[in-house]
Amino acid sequence: MAAPSSAPPIRRPERLELLGHPLDPVPLDLALDILSGWIGESRSPGSRTPHTVVTLNPEFIMGCRAGGPMSSEFTQAIAHADLVTADGVGIVWAARQLLGAEVPRAPGFDLSAGLMRRHGANLKVFFLGAKPGVAEVAAQRSHEEYGIQVAGVHNGYFGTEEDVRVAELVRDSGADLLLTAMGAARQEIFNEYWREVLNVPVMIGVGGVLDVLAGTASLAPDWTRRLGVEWIWRVVGDRRRWGRAPALARFVGLVQQEKRQKG
Repeated sequence: MAAPSSAPPIRRPERLELLGHPLDPVPLDLALDILSGWIGESRSPGSRTPHTVVTLNPEFIMGCRAGGPMSSEFTQAIAHADLVTADGVGIVWAARQLLGAEVPRAPGFDLSAGLMRRHGANLKVFFLGAKPGVAEVAAQRSHEEYGIQVAGVHNGYFGTEEDVRVAELVRDSGADLLLTAMGAARQEIFNEYWREVLNVPVMIGVGGVLDVLAGTASLAPDWTRRLGVEWIWRVVGDRRRWGRAPALARFVGLVQQEKRQKG
């Protein structure tokens, strides 16, 4: 009996550079294909390779420009990521303004839920981050909805002196997917710095996704997601997010300044 042929390699669009950061113009379905491919490859003996994923948004870019050592580490974490997708409409708009490119969105929630939906019981997921108790609820609800295996849970309230302990906990869980929700910069730096210890095929910095999975936060309405303006709904409707509005305004100013210099 002939051996089954291996799947052809996935052709990825050429990587772009936006305001000094990499950006992969991949639609959601292709991004999920890529991530699923990494998970599948890891199941061959001796071929477990860690990959990091960054879902780029305007706050990330402004955070990298804020100055200080964390900004430099954040920039490096984005630069070294294996996949950098456009999380929100701000990145789509900036790519159109500065690169003349139409970049599709692949947000963190859609990547996380999409992988769990695709792989179900064949996927082992580690839920890392958020307030104590949230990861546990997110894991339980995800198991009930998608049928995934829960590789482990841990809250995000630990200092950098505990990073190695938590990284080893994730490693020993044998997870296929790590959802890291410790806030912008911290989560991306953690995934990148400890990637070889973590040794998880797909590691995504997901911000508030665990809260959504746990039911302690909600997604924006479908109509705002279709139009790519859910960030406006969040900022207006959630006082905790009002402090983010100045960063978005500065981002718009940065893009306009860059466009004038290019013109």
